[in-house]
Amino acid sequence: MWNDLAETLDDLQRRGRRRRLRRVKIEGVHLIDDQRRRLVNFGGNDYLGLAAELASAIPAVGSMGATASGLVCGWTERHQQLAQRIADLEQTESAVIFPTGFAACSGTAATLGRERDLILSDALNHASLIDGCRLAKAQCIVYPHRDDQTVGRILAERRGEFDRVWIVTDSVFSMHGHVAPLEQLCDLADQYQATVVVDEAHATGVLGETGSGACEALGVKHRVPIRIGTLSKALGGQGGFVAGPQVVIDYLINHCRPLIFSTALSLPAVEAGILAIHQIDTQPQRRRRVGMLARQVRQALGGRCDGVESGVPIIPIVIGADQAAVDASQRLYELGMFVPAIRPPTVPEGEARLRVSLSAEHDDQMILRLIDALKKL
Repeated sequence: MWNDLAETLDDLQRRGRRRRLRRVKIEGVHLIDDQRRRLVNFGGNDYLGLAAELASAIPAVGSMGATASGLVCGWTERHQQLAQRIADLEQTESAVIFPTGFAACSGTAATLGRERDLILSDALNHASLIDGCRLAKAQCIVYPHRDDQTVGRILAERRGEFDRVWIVTDSVFSMHGHVAPLEQLCDLADQYQATVVVDEAHATGVLGETGSGACEALGVKHRVPIRIGTLSKALGGQGGFVAGPQVVIDYLINHCRPLIFSTALSLPAVEAGILAIHQIDTQPQRRRRVGMLARQVRQALGGRCDGVESGVPIIPIVIGADQAAVDASQRLYELGMFVPAIRPPTVPEGEARLRVSLSAEHDDQMILRLIDALKKL
């Protein structure tokens, strides 16, 4: 009955692309595998090292779950406080919280892109944005990665065909560590009356003077009216959010299906989000340290060390062949370090890689061990 599925899995196995869930335990910046081996974790997205701290600091709450969707009875006073703190951080009129970052991205793109609209989407956007664009009623054109010239050409040729145009992009691309050309995209949006929508998932808490993300770091924060983020990466918890004008947030509350038909974010996750935003405001040294480590590793490996991108704690080591990337990851594993191998379809064909993720909690010795091992690969 399931032969076709089994054959597909066998093909993935032959190509070195079959994935399996691995049972692990996370202890700070260490990962303990099912054989009780302790490894330095260079695979997670806990960029500020807040996850463990939040786990021990969350106060007791009256209920674990929110019990219902936000529009029924799941939106508590604490949900509202978290939303307000996000809006304050992003300097927007309002914000709304989603159960996951994936839901925030996919739901926002799908809801805002209406009939007679056009969505321009970067080719390497996160899967959540891609899925949202596919679900939208708008026409969607995928432009080459970070190619603002193509965006400009499309707008020049076709802007008059559509009621509204949305330029949708990640700010930091999760598997490449690249930063989008946000200033150029904002210039085009101004010229052609388009709206830029940015997913700050891997930039929130990490980039910018206050930690609100790449839009702040690049000086375009007030030119990007709709910003999406997550509480599950640098903020160390769970959930997603959208920050923007009150009318946009109200529209999402009334039309965004992943928001309307999902149980609201759990109460412990809400408390973790409130505390995490307080921490990024009061502990900027975490942000400075992870940026310094990112520049240190890039410099040691011969990468660029200037500009906003140099401080991004995602460092890809492109290897090429799938099995070669898996083998390299295994060699690092044997040296006591977890650095995941990323293969297609997550990255383009022929660009399998190691993806190094850094945390402010990595100590100097861990970083030196990593650099030494990578140089020997």
